[in-house]
Amino acid sequence: MMIMDTNVLSELMRSTPDDNVLEYIETITDIAITAITVGEIQHGITRLPDGRRKSSLQAAFQAMLNEELSGRVLPYDQAAAVCYGELVTKREKIGQPISMADGQIAAICLSHQARLATRNIKDFNHIGLNLVNPWLI
Repeated sequence: MMIMDTNVLSELMRSTPDDNVLEYIETITDIAITAITVGEIQHGITRLPDGRRKSSLQAAFQAMLNEELSGRVLPYDQAAAVCYGELVTKREKIGQPISMADGQIAAICLSHQARLATRNIKDFNHIGLNLVNPWLI
């Protein structure tokens, strides 16, 4: 399974997404996102000033959740929480703390033995994740 990080989903919501990202995502048959990404995207939309851009992004996001990503949003559950505690400690010990959101996304990936598509490879190094940067494919 391939999990899309927030920056990948955000790229797909752009009016002209990067060709490499589009081509890569089209080759993946088992794709998902995390509940953390849903929260990050929703936060980004909600904080926009009211207007046409905000409305169109909200509609596009809701359509993605209801159609392409229906049933493909992975929760932050007990298994992920245990992984989170371990990976945050591991990163602290090597002097590379990880943000809560990135740590939770990584933990969900680890608990599902999934790969992570992200532009921010360095944010997820030294965790044991199989990472891919679709911008560089």
